Amino acid sequence: MEYVYPAIFHKNDDESYTITYSDLPGCISEGKSLGNAMYMAQRALSQWIGYMNDNNREMPHASSIGDIKTDENELVNFICAEVKDKHAVKRTVSIPKWMDDKAAKAGLSLSRVLQDALNERLA
Repeated sequence: MEYVYPAIFHKNDDESYTITYSDLPGCISEGKSLGNAMYMAQRALSQWIGYMNDNNREMPHASSIGDIKTDENELVNFICAEVKDKHAVKRTVSIPKWMDDKAAKAGLSLSRVLQDALNERLA
C-alpha cells in the first residue's frame, strides 16, 4: 500500500537537514544533504507506518502542502512510501508427488522456495 505525506525539511547551519512530519508525531529523521534527506524521509515514513500497522493503529489523514506553515529555512515536499503487508497467508498449491518427495529428502522448505521464486520473478 502506498502512503503519501508532506515532510518538512529544515536546513541546518551545517547544510544538513532535519525532517519532520506535521501529521506524524515522532516521525523525525536527518540527512547530510538534500538528496540524503529525501532518502531518509522515505525510510522514516516507511518505518513509522510499519509501526502503526504492526500495532493496529489508524493512519492519520495527510495535510495539504498549502496548509503547512514553514520558516525561511524550510521547505515542504511530498514523500511517498510503499509498505508491504508482511503477514503470512495460507495458500493451497499443488506439485507432483515426485517433486514433493525430492524436496522433503533435500530438507527444503516449500514455503521458502516459493517465496524465493516469487521474489525473483516479481523483482
